[in-house]
Amino acid sequence: MFAKQLTVFIENRSGRLSEVLGVLKTNNINILSLSLADTTEFGLLRLIVDNAPLGKEKLQENGFSSLLSDVSIIKIPHKAGSLQALLKIIDESGVNIEYMYGLSIESEEAHVVLKASDTKKVDEILTANGVKTLTCEELAKL
Repeated sequence: MFAKQLTVFIENRSGRLSEVLGVLKTNNINILSLSLADTTEFGLLRLIVDNAPLGKEKLQENGFSSLLSDVSIIKIPHKAGSLQALLKIIDESGVNIEYMYGLSIESEEAHVVLKASDTKKVDEILTANGVKTLTCEELAKL
């Protein structure tokens, strides 16, 4: 099962992040998680929101370049070694992990967002190994 991640390309200058978040707020789009990576000239803002297609539409209407990607939101035990054990299974399949970031949810489980070179194959691996994944809708209910 996949979730849609919204990625926004923003200039690395004061106030630009606030402008992006303002567009989301104006359109009642709730941010469930985010990750911001920067270079000297631009930033990549990755967002899990409760309505990614609408977010993309509204951001583009306001001049922001954005795209939607399939990602896996993974539910694993919140204990040492859990993530490494899962990544080992994925690594053994030959799928490359492109990036990942954690989610802060009050729960006994840990949650991470993972983007792989072959999302369909990772989804099959996760399902075959009994790993629970979440949609944005399910995440919003936690």
